Amino acid sequence: MLYIKDILVSLLVVFQEMKKYRCIVCGYVYDPVEGDPDGGIPPGTAFEDIPDDWECPVCGVKKSDFVEDDW
Repeated sequence: MLYIKDILVSLLVVFQEMKKYRCIVCGYVYDPVEGDPDGGIPPGTAFEDIPDDWECPVCGVKKSDFVEDDW
């Protein structure tokens, strides 16, 4: 039987494995844990699962102008 703690730990591991991506124009960092609710992207959405027509919420460039953030 799974306990709430076990479920939360499992979710934390999944979220930690999701990578952040940084806008090369303005420096905005997309964090999959937070998502972009104002842009229609719910928390927990991996960058790879965001539609290609999504735009940076700060400067408006396309998803293709983001790079993996390794900081």
